[in-house]
Amino acid sequence: MNPGRDGGASSYRRLLRFLRPYRWTFLASLALGVLAAGLEAFSLLLLIPFLRSLFGMGPPLPGGGRNAAERFIDGIAGGWLGPEAGLDGLRAVCVLVLAALLLKNLCVVGGRALSIRTQEFLVRDVRNAVHAHLQRLPLAFFERGKAGQLIARVIADAGEAKPVVTDALAQAVRQVATLAAYAVALFALSWRLALIAVILVPLVWLGLRPLLGRLRERFRRTWDDHGELVAALQESLGAVRLVKSRVAEDFEEKRFRRRSDAFSRRRISAATTRHLASPLSETLASVVALGLVWIGASFVGSGGSIAPEQFVAFVTIALRAISPVKGFAQYPAIAAQGLAAADRFFEILDQDPEPAGGLRIAADPEREIRYESVSFAYERGRAALRGVDLVIPRGSVVAIVGTSGSGKSTLVDLLPRFADPQAGRVTIDGTDIREFSVDSLRRLTGLVGQEPVLFHDTVTANIAYGEDAPDPAAVEAAARTAGAHGFIAGLPGGYDTVLGDRGVRLSTGQRQRIGIARAIFRDPPILILDEATSAVDAETETALRAAAEGDRGRTVIVVAHRLSTVREADRIFVLERGRLVDAGRHDALVSRGGPYRRLFGQQLERVSQP
Repeated sequence: MNPGRDGGASSYRRLLRFLRPYRWTFLASLALGVLAAGLEAFSLLLLIPFLRSLFGMGPPLPGGGRNAAERFIDGIAGGWLGPEAGLDGLRAVCVLVLAALLLKNLCVVGGRALSIRTQEFLVRDVRNAVHAHLQRLPLAFFERGKAGQLIARVIADAGEAKPVVTDALAQAVRQVATLAAYAVALFALSWRLALIAVILVPLVWLGLRPLLGRLRERFRRTWDDHGELVAALQESLGAVRLVKSRVAEDFEEKRFRRRSDAFSRRRISAATTRHLASPLSETLASVVALGLVWIGASFVGSGGSIAPEQFVAFVTIALRAISPVKGFAQYPAIAAQGLAAADRFFEILDQDPEPAGGLRIAADPEREIRYESVSFAYERGRAALRGVDLVIPRGSVVAIVGTSGSGKSTLVDLLPRFADPQAGRVTIDGTDIREFSVDSLRRLTGLVGQEPVLFHDTVTANIAYGEDAPDPAAVEAAARTAGAHGFIAGLPGGYDTVLGDRGVRLSTGQRQRIGIARAIFRDPPILILDEATSAVDAETETALRAAAEGDRGRTVIVVAHRLSTVREADRIFVLERGRLVDAGRHDALVSRGGPYRRLFGQQLERVSQP
């Protein structure tokens, strides 16, 4: 990780950075919310002229106004209300209340529409940023974690975090604005009663603090369990052939149920705790409001500081204040849930990516590849390579052989810099490959593994993977070189045939030929075959070997257990427990009777039999 990248900034502040491109849209939604709050408070103050007109207490507003609230109404709508009393005054007040409520609701709808637009674009940007960063992380990062957890962080966690700085924040601001408008109205009606309310309201927050303190950690554990659930599903679907062959359907069902049950129980616990905030805040706010009613009753009547209709308006506003207090009290709980999700995807964004800079390597290296005293160990401390020295001349075909765990795949992984050696160096034409940019280095290499990855896409898209508009002639040429054109032409749609998930429509050998065609599509000067022929028949193996070598002087590095795959190589390197223990051509290695002969003893006997 790189903790200094954000200077210790909180997840909340980091989320706000994603909001920056949409700040004006979001601020507009907040402005509409604040205006709606003001209109709501104004409509409640209109209770004073409404009650005066309804009960025949004279004109809607007494001349000059008896307090700041009545003077405010007079300044805004005095001309509309006029001096009429009785039904005429009531009609004017009703029209004014209806207009205020209509305008308020238009502001609410407009503000929410803008808020939704903001939050969906924000979560899109978060998803894109996490996915883009994942593409640039080293291979070791993916080897340490589960694909399902990463999927959950990209898809689910981004969605869970969005309300914290968008819709939920907008609602919280609107609740605060509503409370502020109510507070102004209450002070305008009676500053004494309002001052008592200000003293009592903090009781609501103090009552909620112990509850909110536990929420964020509970939701963090909930999202971890969600990631485990996604991982279990992804693994079972990806291994469906193995599941069925082992008759392990019941085993997978039980495994998934355990994960699903753990996630549901954790979510129930966290959600129950979160939803306690609403009734608790409502109860505490009701205590405050009823206390105000009880105290305020002594202020009403002859000689009192507040008229009856004003007191009714005060009580109504105080009771209506319960709703925004309740709504605002929920925001910390929502924030705790969202920030727990944000913590998880920020962990990905804090990972150091692969180095992007460096020299541009020549498109076709002139000389050799060298491993000079190369050592490498995985994090758990097991050494995979120990002081390996070898040379691969340009245009040669070399084979890397050894028992399982001898370091063969690790050796070839160092060339495209899927990992870097802890000691020694790998050079191309005398230059340490760590001085080259990763992009230019990897464009030199084509890689075919034991199980080539095929996508649910057309043959053309699979062969030209990574190209937006591939040249059909180049795709066909690569397929012909790989010996794949014949069966591709026989597919229902030819090169436009969709291969299905992981290429299920093809045989193992056909998938390997598609993998070879993809590897040589860009005509790389270096081709790596990592156990690429281990699961194909002899005919396909011969075709693949011929396609790999080609006629362009390509350097080919073959990792294999098959004698037929390696015996024609220009040079064979034998690894044993991470060390290079022998090297040479097939005949020389056999005649020496060393580790190579022990490795291929049974295969050599079968070949020598008539």
